[in-house]
Order: sequence, then structure tokens, then C-alpha cells
Amino acid sequence: MLYYAAVFFVIAIIAGIFGFGGIAVGAAEIARILFFIFLVIFLVSLVMGLGKSKGK
Repeated sequence: MLYYAAVFFVIAIIAGIFGFGGIAVGAAEIARILFFIFLVIFLVSLVMGLGKSKGK
């Protein structure tokens, strides 16, 4: 998922360079949403992993 966020970020940068404002904004929003979803999943898995290691 982080890969897709990076891909949409690169698309937003390239579209911004060429002046496609609407495409750049759309790709940046998708990249932002995917990044935050990745961040939440990462934090949940981190907390779950810490809980398992304390149980042993």
C-alpha cells in the first residue's frame, strides 16, 4: 500500500510540473489517503506485535 502511495505521489509531482492542476491535486489526495491508511495499519500491527511479545 505504501508503494501505491509513492506511485500516486510521483504522478502528482509529474502532473504538477506539466501544469495539470486537477490531475496533480487528485493524485496527491489519493497518495495522502493511502499513506494514512498505511500508517494506521502499521500502528495497529505494531501494537498487536508488542502485545504478543509481552504474553510470552
